[in-house]
Amino acid sequence: MPVSYSGTAITWPDNSTTTSGWTGFKNRLINGNMVIDQRNAGASVTPTTLYSQYTLDRWTYNGSQASKASVQQNAGSVTPPTGFRNYLGITSLSSYSVTSSDFFGILQHIEGFNTADLAFGTASASSVTLSFWVRSSLTGTFGGNLANSANNRNYVFSYTINAANTWEQKSITIAGDTTGTWLTTNGIGLQVVFSIGSGSNFTTTAGSWSASATYAPTGQTSVVGTNGATFYITGVQLERGSTASSFEYRNYGVELMMCQRYYYKVSTAQNFLSVGTTYSTYNVYGPANLPVKMRTTPSFSYSDVGHFAIAYGVSGYACTVLGLNAGASDFPSVYATQAGTSFTSGSCGMI
Repeated sequence: MPVSYSGTAITWPDNSTTTSGWTGFKNRLINGNMVIDQRNAGASVTPTTLYSQYTLDRWTYNGSQASKASVQQNAGSVTPPTGFRNYLGITSLSSYSVTSSDFFGILQHIEGFNTADLAFGTASASSVTLSFWVRSSLTGTFGGNLANSANNRNYVFSYTINAANTWEQKSITIAGDTTGTWLTTNGIGLQVVFSIGSGSNFTTTAGSWSASATYAPTGQTSVVGTNGATFYITGVQLERGSTASSFEYRNYGVELMMCQRYYYKVSTAQNFLSVGTTYSTYNVYGPANLPVKMRTTPSFSYSDVGHFAIAYGVSGYACTVLGLNAGASDFPSVYATQAGTSFTSGSCGMI
């Protein structure tokens, strides 16, 4: 007989079953154990961009007001729950009273390719279970939401933190949404939000799907409302089914590559960005050496063009321009310019 999967167990050819200890991308969230931090390498960041700023890989801080909280991998240096090395830590930077139109939180967008089998928006929609470890200096009602890409299908969930400065494990089962439009390609298939403060325009009674853009349960505890308040989270897992299973630990290299599909940072310790050809007397073009195919056509940024140089022959020339010819998600090219230098077109150059 073939191998079969019932949603709760694998049945093998000898009729034996496995209900735990197996993996296979059951966790639809990436970097749920907060181990990858390409952008900041463990340093604290205070989001100043309104509405959306990435912190640890795949996790975005959303805020309607700038500089109300800092985000850091392992903020406060507390001991994580057993089995974890890292957590995402948020620290409030003031005693801010949220207005009706304010919202603050962290979220992750899950690619539609990775949620298509949940069949949201159809009569066959699967239930999902969200589980995580959380710790806060505050107690009371907390929450967040699940939503589609258009943010017109929302499910607000709630949970209680019972003891201050104590790791607690939470599990929430959510019936799949049978209506609405849910993307199943490389757009946002599903987003998961953890609120740390939301105004009355964005709160509602928890526990059901609605068309309103609401992010938190009515009466939730506001982390940004207390100066120095902390909110730590790790072991975040979203899986198909109505039961929370043990956290899916993936190989570090696999988890890193999954993050690099969305963001890839070139370290200053790397010797070169690209080897290509002198397209003209002052330009070098070459392939961008991406470790994986990116989700979509990439954008490109750098901190200082002075960190880059063109190696031509036995000489090096400081770059005056650095750019990206995106072209496609799997094979973009980079180019570097050295104004005033005369290369031989068609020769080899290194950026």
